[in-house]
Amino acid sequence: MRKSLQLQAEMTQEWGTCVFDVTLDCEDGAPVGGEAEHAALVTELALQSAPSPSPSPSINSAPSDHSAARMVPRVAVRVHPVDHPSFDADMATIVGQAGHRLCHVMVPKVESVADVERAAAAVRWAGHPDLPLHCLIESPGAVQQAFAIAAHPQVQSLSFGLMDFVSAHGGAIPGSAMTSAGQFSHPLVLRAKLEITSAAHAAGKVPSHCVVTEFKDASALQVLARRAATELGFTRMWSIHPDQIRPILAAFAPDEAEIEKAADIILAAQASEWAPISHAGQLHDRASYRYFWQVLERAHGTGRRLPKEVKVFFDPAASPLEVLA
Repeated sequence: MRKSLQLQAEMTQEWGTCVFDVTLDCEDGAPVGGEAEHAALVTELALQSAPSPSPSPSINSAPSDHSAARMVPRVAVRVHPVDHPSFDADMATIVGQAGHRLCHVMVPKVESVADVERAAAAVRWAGHPDLPLHCLIESPGAVQQAFAIAAHPQVQSLSFGLMDFVSAHGGAIPGSAMTSAGQFSHPLVLRAKLEITSAAHAAGKVPSHCVVTEFKDASALQVLARRAATELGFTRMWSIHPDQIRPILAAFAPDEAEIEKAADIILAAQASEWAPISHAGQLHDRASYRYFWQVLERAHGTGRRLPKEVKVFFDPAASPLEVLA
């Protein structure tokens, strides 16, 4: 956990923006019988991080986000499931003492809106009622409830839990579906991923792809991450090893041609006071302006280099709303 926080700080300085979250894990990270001690350690590490502003989805963030906040570390915690004996203690200790330093709370094994309400009540009792919740969808029943879960106002993101999802099928899905290649080909796994991304986008939330265990072959990982982004509609992705972070960011980032096109269109739109324009023989209006602004946001959020003419939009000293008015 300490190494992850250090890497986050180093990459924030390198790229001028915080390009990934660090989630301090209590579910799988705490030894059996040592849950309280682990929660205390997580609280200590969270308190050592810089204060976090009200979070926004990193890749889908809106132009109204304050750019200065992008340099602030984003630290989250994954607590135990709501039906685990340590859930309440996790919330009381970590959120109660360090909730002001957290960007969100990750809740695993969410099965229904009732589980979300249980977590929302716990963060409220801990004194941080507005702290966003990220929900892990890890069973066929949870997939069936994904749209209702995503619609809850405190839910900010849905993540897919591949291994628990496969295990929940009692052997009906082979173990090969948990591999890097298998999880992109088995029909039931693909269906679950598409349900999650559809539910998240329908509610304006962020869908986050599950881990890929391959970390020795960076190019292979980048190909799989790119498929998660372009074929399945995920806008974020989990990593389980520091070597995975840069390939994932590269996969989710727009390429240079996309960035250049987006910059040209946004600048032309601004010059026309957001009236329709013609660019390269195609008509563009406010609907496409919104898309191309999102391309620039995604580029900045993944550490890509922006043309100097649009870089001012992300100047911490400038308000994007004023620049784009």
